[in-house]
Amino acid sequence: MPELPEVETIARGLSRAVVGKTIDEAKVFLPKVVLPDPATFRAGVAGEHICTVGRRGKFVVFTFASGTRVAVHLRMTGRLLIRRADDNGTYPYENVRWLFSDGSLLSFADIRQFGRMRLIEPGQPWDEILGLEPLSRRFTRDRFSELLQGRTTPIKAFLLDQRRIAGIGNIYACEALWEARIRPTRAAGSLSRERRERLHAALQSVLRRAITMGGTSVDDYVNADGERGGFQNELSIYGQDGEACPRCSAAIVRTVIAQRGTWWCRSCQRS
Repeated sequence: MPELPEVETIARGLSRAVVGKTIDEAKVFLPKVVLPDPATFRAGVAGEHICTVGRRGKFVVFTFASGTRVAVHLRMTGRLLIRRADDNGTYPYENVRWLFSDGSLLSFADIRQFGRMRLIEPGQPWDEILGLEPLSRRFTRDRFSELLQGRTTPIKAFLLDQRRIAGIGNIYACEALWEARIRPTRAAGSLSRERRERLHAALQSVLRRAITMGGTSVDDYVNADGERGGFQNELSIYGQDGEACPRCSAAIVRTVIAQRGTWWCRSCQRS
């Protein structure tokens, strides 16, 4: 599933490509992927002028001149792709298509059909259950410490809880915990102040580096131009069970925490 760096990369690419464009028509090829329903969705985006494209957690958010928005959750295999005016054939597994007044297209494709596009009326709340953005000014060391206070859940599971911190997924939780030398099974509230500060810094560092490299392509992820990211070449721990830890050379292990595969080093992630 695309995480914060991948979604941020997609949103930035879309912003460069579609801000200022007007949607002439929306075509829905798979009704279940649009909310609240296909007819309302089509009517709600037709004629709209795109003002901004941004990100909230793992959502790409289009904001129109009317104040209406569309929030897109890519889930496991969703893609948002810019296409040329002369590329009017159906893209593989294309579920929704926006046709712009200049003839260009935006395709929402998803082989597994879990992704969703949601029409949001002006003033309608939609992201109130999402937690803090980990690269925002509000995500301070003190605020992070407050979030951890008293939590008995494993720190790895805590980092994946979108109600607490929005946008972090399996890849970057594993990488940040390794960078901070913290055992993923440790109770979140038991971390010392020093460890909390190390983890706070590691989260922001890993996310920023991944954004700089266009995200991580270990499965289906591509950006809005159909290009793969580059951070998979910089991963220290994720997906590398049995390999030597790049810090201490001990074997990397894989365990399951909160039903998610978790890669870590028993030698240098003891605390």
